[in-house]
Amino acid sequence: MLFHMSIAAHAPKHVAEVLAKFWDGEAFPFPPVAEGSWIALAGDDRGTAVEVYPVDVVLRETEGDADAYGEYTGAPGYTATHGAIATNLTGEEVFAIAAREGWPAKYRKRGGFFGVIELWIEGRQMVEVLTPEMQAEYLGFMKLDAWRAMRDAMAAQA
Repeated sequence: MLFHMSIAAHAPKHVAEVLAKFWDGEAFPFPPVAEGSWIALAGDDRGTAVEVYPVDVVLRETEGDADAYGEYTGAPGYTATHGAIATNLTGEEVFAIAAREGWPAKYRKRGGFFGVIELWIEGRQMVEVLTPEMQAEYLGFMKLDAWRAMRDAMAAQA
């Protein structure tokens, strides 16, 4: 179960507000790690959240009894970090938000098993948005037995 994840954005407040819309949630300032950070909260019973840091912040480990901290690097770019989030919105509503923001978005069928809307926040940070129908496909596939069968089929073909 995922409770929260963090991403980086050029406009953390705006990105957090848009992400919160997918959940009918709310966005708040989140300064504990780096000034200018925001957090999108789903408002669900798990406390699901996405922390959004300024694009040039990286997390660093600290010695001893101290929290990790944000360090400004001045080096924005693409990242492999991404997540899949659930929404109660329709695909059309998700695409409308993406279009309004000017963010690329397209429907993809991951491995032929489940659908996602591949949404590129600020054109650089991917998040997969799953409508209720896509969530059912995802949950139907993401089981240990399905992955074991896929692994065994791949090994048999090798």
